[in-house]
Amino acid sequence: MADNRTDKPSSTEEEYFAREEIEKKRKLALQQAAETADKQREELKKLHWMKCPKCGMDLQTLKQGNVELETCFNCGGVFLDSGELDELMKQHGHEGSGKVMGAILNLFKRK
Repeated sequence: MADNRTDKPSSTEEEYFAREEIEKKRKLALQQAAETADKQREELKKLHWMKCPKCGMDLQTLKQGNVELETCFNCGGVFLDSGELDELMKQHGHEGSGKVMGAILNLFKRK
């Protein structure tokens, strides 16, 4: 008489393998979503890199000490990266943000 338990997997084994298969598919879907998000982020960066967020024209980089300011000569916008305002304030002393902003604005006055 043959033992039927060795011929056929138990329902517990079937559930285990089904869960493993579902987990593999879930991880694959998450990986594909992350890759797609990375690709979309790169495409957006290519479209918007060094473009003015206000008018869409090209931004130009000007150095103020060791800080690079991006400016748009079309609309007059000035854009700072994270931490650059703090760096400008350090360069111009702690006399107050009014003098710092005045120094920045003097860079972009139309002559």
